Amino acid sequence: MAATRILVVEDEFLIALDIAGVLEQAGIAVIGPVGTVTEAMNAIAHEEMSGALLDAHLAGEPVVRIADALKAKAIPFAFVSGYGLEQLPAAYRGVPLVKKPFTGKDLLDAVARF
Repeated sequence: MAATRILVVEDEFLIALDIAGVLEQAGIAVIGPVGTVTEAMNAIAHEEMSGALLDAHLAGEPVVRIADALKAKAIPFAFVSGYGLEQLPAAYRGVPLVKKPFTGKDLLDAVARF
């Protein structure tokens, strides 16, 4: 199934706008962007989505709760991070990683795997 509604979790405003713009230009509806764990958890609880792009570090807040909530609802996701795999939560090192800086193709390739 093609991803049609993607949650964007990113705390850097300009990066969030860039991600949302790439997705929207490709015809994908964007939920958010949201920049906190609380906002992400609320979106996961109340929105229908086909996947998520998750910043690995939200202003010092751990993102494991978000990853756990996505996994519990069987929502596929990819991390978007300037850090390497070793910096991701240990339980989620097998999740796809889009490295910052990214290209639009990098993001769309990740979403295509959802």
